Amino acid sequence: MQKVKIGLIRVLSVKDKKLAGAHGRLIEKHFPDLQIISECIKGQPNGIYDEETEKMAIPKIVQMGVRLANKEKVKAIIVSCAADPGVSELRKLVQIPVIGAGSSVAALALSCSTKVGTLGITEQTPEIMQEIFGDHLLAEARPVGVKTSLDLMTDKGMENAFKSVKYLKEKGAEVIALACTGYSTIGIANDLEKEVGIPVLDAVIAAGLFAWHFTRGSI
Repeated sequence: MQKVKIGLIRVLSVKDKKLAGAHGRLIEKHFPDLQIISECIKGQPNGIYDEETEKMAIPKIVQMGVRLANKEKVKAIIVSCAADPGVSELRKLVQIPVIGAGSSVAALALSCSTKVGTLGITEQTPEIMQEIFGDHLLAEARPVGVKTSLDLMTDKGMENAFKSVKYLKEKGAEVIALACTGYSTIGIANDLEKEVGIPVLDAVIAAGLFAWHFTRGSI
């Protein structure tokens, strides 16, 4: 079966091919019609975790996205970061859908409930997600001791993530949007959902859903 080719840009510089392809495999698992080509930007071993690292990443993301569109002939591009860095800039340069993980999971969350909580790695929910949620964002949290997506890969980081989702539910959230794609790397969404009994939405899977929708029938 011929598959639709989708480009995926990782904002974490990873040399390990298995780790670099983790988000792509996650999407392919849920959407077998898609073939994901994963690329990592260079020079950012800790990914994006503040305004400065986001500014550094944007031109790299744009350059990589243009190459994926023009040379790899992908049908859509996913920027696998909840802050949607470079998405608006890239949309001006290519003629295919450019999908941000943050805006995707935010839109999906609002399809479930207007009482949303976010679990990220920064003090505040990424701006693009805040804009979409507006007054529907009831609470936001990040696990204690987590500053970059790499911290989520530790036992302590995962343990504190479970504590954080409980806090969000206590604050009245009826759906939780994971506001960092590092949670996708460790594949924790389902376990968090079982812990609190409300939907916990993975940003990479959400982006994959929109990529599938916008490219269906394009073969």
